[in-house]
Amino acid sequence: MSSDDELEVIKQRRLAELQKAAATKAMMTAITEPIVLTDSNFKSEIVKYPLMLVDFWAPWCAPCRMVSPIIEQLAREYSGRVAFGKVNVDENQMSSASFGIQSIPTMMIFRGGKAAEVMIGAMPKEQFDVKLKQQLSNNSSIYG
Repeated sequence: MSSDDELEVIKQRRLAELQKAAATKAMMTAITEPIVLTDSNFKSEIVKYPLMLVDFWAPWCAPCRMVSPIIEQLAREYSGRVAFGKVNVDENQMSSASFGIQSIPTMMIFRGGKAAEVMIGAMPKEQFDVKLKQQLSNNSSIYG
């Protein structure tokens, strides 16, 4: 393979990477509220996004109701950088059980579809900000 051919291959590969990153960013830019995750769509949704915070909650849980507006605010503030999802543990027991969720609210940050961080219990917005900024700095290359 000549050096010109090699450069063309590298150029095409990089172009494909940039197009994929742009498509992912465009898709995430449109997301300004948490995605409802269920047992049937959980796996397919978390792998779509480079970084996703998932809130495992239940409607009867008072701390969950305290966290919910924070998650919604963060979804707007981090739009284009982090996707957010919510799993009702009463209605989606398979997803909850697969991660050993025993206390709610439990928030998990997924990086590339794999659990990267777990936070249990209600916490102030500032603590979420710290965790999300850490994950974003650890993933500076998630958008290409």
